[in-house]
Amino acid sequence: MKANCWMGRNTVEVQEVPDPRILNARDAIVRITSTAICGSDLHLYDGYIPTMKRGDILGHEFMGEVVEVGPEVTRLRVGDRVVVPFPIACGNCAACEHGQFSVCENSNPNAGMAEKLMGYAPAGLFGYSHMLGGFAGGQAEYARVPFADVGPIKIEDDLPDEKVLFLSDIFPTAWMGAEMCDIKPGDTIAVWGAGPVGQLTVACAYLMGAEQVISIDRFPYRLEKAKRAGAQTLNYEEVDILDALREITAGRGPDGCIDAVGMEAHHPTTALHAYDRAKQATRMETDRPYALREAILACRNGGTVSVIGVYGGLIDKFPMGSLMNRSLTLRSGQCHVQRYLEPLLGRIRDGDIDPSFVISHRMRLWDAPRGYEMFKNKQDDCNKVVLSP
Repeated sequence: MKANCWMGRNTVEVQEVPDPRILNARDAIVRITSTAICGSDLHLYDGYIPTMKRGDILGHEFMGEVVEVGPEVTRLRVGDRVVVPFPIACGNCAACEHGQFSVCENSNPNAGMAEKLMGYAPAGLFGYSHMLGGFAGGQAEYARVPFADVGPIKIEDDLPDEKVLFLSDIFPTAWMGAEMCDIKPGDTIAVWGAGPVGQLTVACAYLMGAEQVISIDRFPYRLEKAKRAGAQTLNYEEVDILDALREITAGRGPDGCIDAVGMEAHHPTTALHAYDRAKQATRMETDRPYALREAILACRNGGTVSVIGVYGGLIDKFPMGSLMNRSLTLRSGQCHVQRYLEPLLGRIRDGDIDPSFVISHRMRLWDAPRGYEMFKNKQDDCNKVVLSP
């Protein structure tokens, strides 16, 4: 089969690779009909996530048709149309029983690698480094899906792929990011990052009852999409974000601040950004946390900072004094996607939201290298790329 493979920093290639096969009685094989390039994939592309190996198959947002199941799979049958969540979860461990699927205790066969960096290992993830399981991803013609009775959700109506594809990651991630702010009617929420996750977070916050959502970015086309989702927008290259948020909230600060940026945050006008770039380039700091720092400083006293942007390791100049002294709550996590699949599919079916509004480009699988370059470099107003094998 053909698959998009990581070949080193800033290099991916579509190659011929062996077809996946059933390795465990609880596996399924899915023929992929739609897959996407995620902003989190760019962290791999840029070389900032450790334990990648040349030839690793990328991709964690995918859906398709079940073509084979292991003998212990009972919920799925050949021919079922499914969306596959990006975290792999066993469904039986203590974490899964508490609905914390992205920290499943049994799905990461390389837990020892992650423990060296993180203390304990999170779940295995599709297409996201050997530290997180070494599982082949979904930017391919076929994928092996472990614990197939726990992860995939069946799509049993005629909803097109594009409406449901993002149940695999970015729609539930956005929902969880807003949910972690415990939004109440009348709240003001600020979202750092107006990429696809940030745009969906704006929509989710309004569905939860926020009165005002503020989207922060620097690319006009992304801010325009956030504005269409209902946000007031701020371009951080044109205004001082802390001052602007104080003015908007009458000096109080947002009730919730959501970091939908993560480890490669950008800010062009500060010495701190130059410091982060230098330390990251020399691997003295793995992540650039400018958006996270700003979200903490901007949040009102007693408010909540929600972190859904991906971080890989260690950060510097963390404003712990602000967090502690102002009674802030910090909440974070890779999304527990399986928890949200049914209710969010219901939202799509009921017409509350159509997540496909984030899509800007549609390509064939073999165009993935061009898609990565366009997405990374914001060419042709590239917002979200969907690939069809």
